[in-house]
Amino acid sequence: MYDIGADEFEQLVVDELDQLPDDMVDGLENVVFVVEDRPEDGSLDLLGLYDGVAVTERGNYGFGELPDRIVLYREPLLDISEDLDELKDQIHVTLVHEIAHFYGIDDRQLHELGWA
Repeated sequence: MYDIGADEFEQLVVDELDQLPDDMVDGLENVVFVVEDRPEDGSLDLLGLYDGVAVTERGNYGFGELPDRIVLYREPLLDISEDLDELKDQIHVTLVHEIAHFYGIDDRQLHELGWA
C-alpha cells in the first residue's frame, strides 16, 4: 500500500485530468470531480463512481440541474498501489472509466476496450 495525504492525492487527480485527451474532457458539461476517502459503505472495493445521468440517457436536460459527480476514492486507490507510478496509473484508469460512464459506455464495453 502506498500512502500520501489528501492534498497530495487531490493534486495527482488534477494532474491526471490535465493529461487526458481534450476530446475526452471537452464534452464534460455540468460535471464535478470529487475525492472522498472511502465509499459510504466503508469498503475498499470501489475505486471510483459516476453519479449522474449518462449523456445517452438524458431527455430534457438543461439549466438548474445539479451537476453529475465523478468520485475517486483515495483509500481504495492507495490500497491497490505499491508506489507513486502505480497510483498515477490507477487514478488515470479510474478517471477514464468513470468519464466513460458519463458518455454512456457501460462496464461490458469498457471491459472489451480494456478499461475495466
